[in-house]
Amino acid sequence: MAPILRLIESRDGTFDPSAPTDKFRTQWVTPSDVFTILLILGGDVVGRALAQLAGSGLAPVAFSFGWVAYSIRALVSAVGENKLMPLDPDCKCKVIHGKSGYSRDNSSWILGRIVRDFSHWRDDRVQKKLDEVLDARLAKFERFSAGTVKRDHVYWIGLPIMVLQLGIAAIPCGVFGDWGALLITAVGIALSLTTGLLPQWKKEEWACRDKAKHNYILTRGNGSQHAIVIQGKGRGYNLEDLASGQSNIMVATNSFTRITLLVLATLWILLLITAAGLKENTWFLLAVGGVGILQNIYVAGASRRPENFGIPLDSVEVFGNPSVMKTLLDVEAKHKHVGRALLQEFFPGDLSEDEKRQWAALEEGQATNQGATNQEAARPNTEGQARTWWVEASDVPHDA
Repeated sequence: MAPILRLIESRDGTFDPSAPTDKFRTQWVTPSDVFTILLILGGDVVGRALAQLAGSGLAPVAFSFGWVAYSIRALVSAVGENKLMPLDPDCKCKVIHGKSGYSRDNSSWILGRIVRDFSHWRDDRVQKKLDEVLDARLAKFERFSAGTVKRDHVYWIGLPIMVLQLGIAAIPCGVFGDWGALLITAVGIALSLTTGLLPQWKKEEWACRDKAKHNYILTRGNGSQHAIVIQGKGRGYNLEDLASGQSNIMVATNSFTRITLLVLATLWILLLITAAGLKENTWFLLAVGGVGILQNIYVAGASRRPENFGIPLDSVEVFGNPSVMKTLLDVEAKHKHVGRALLQEFFPGDLSEDEKRQWAALEEGQATNQGATNQEAARPNTEGQARTWWVEASDVPHDA
């Protein structure tokens, strides 16, 4: 019996059922090591938030739980996959050339977000047409000069959040003289801002040629109710390049990026070790991390407009009809090649005889109109008036 008694007795020989309660109370009054554990969780959220804001200078992604895990993952990705941006967009879509009809799967985070958030930024005329018909709709947009990112509330909210974090961390410093939480918060914010300032973000986000003149179509593919046609007009990005930019060897991380990420990962680990030594006033540090992770979650999932990604668009017109085929015929009648390019995606099989006749009649009419226009343009201008030149639909200006 003696060994059994020794197992159930405490070291001081007393039976104390309140001991766990005291330990729980101590942990909740001054939680220890919790912040260091939380710092290694949530790396995916931080990565998506950076993908939303980085690439145009300062990226105000707040210091939060998950930064240590993200720093290690970013280093591995930069060394192994040569990328910082997420490898796969969170919205699958296709990019179709408006003239040739060539289609490719999109690998660009930016284009994926533009398609995902279409219901957020689409023109009111799209919703009006949506209320009128039940099937395919095609929205047409004209692109302004690309490359300038327009700041929105998703971007600006990060700066006051960082100020709030510093304010929370300064409370124990002002009240108790404990500046540990303030130091950790300030260093964490500095490291997070440094990560977002890497030039590699811009290189990967806009890995494409500019001054594109062609039309490009964004759609989720066969079965989707929407297709977005974007006119280049010599002022925008080549969206075919952008769609395949993630696999472009020219945007691979360079030695500067890899060395910088190695230094940042080392500093994050040192910060983690330092935070583990903080035993008093840890609730303030947890509050700092909690505020930061809420900002990260909001930024990572927030809907944004194309101009917030450096691709400003101006709505031109909307096509829609209960019949998908009728919609494509209407588009082709006004914008040559665009309807035909979509036909290959939405109707990959054989067309009916009636549908073939409709497309043949439409193409014959376009050829006749083009020939008449060319003949008119070739006539000498005997009356001193300007000639009438035939211009492709992709170059015809439209009022918004």
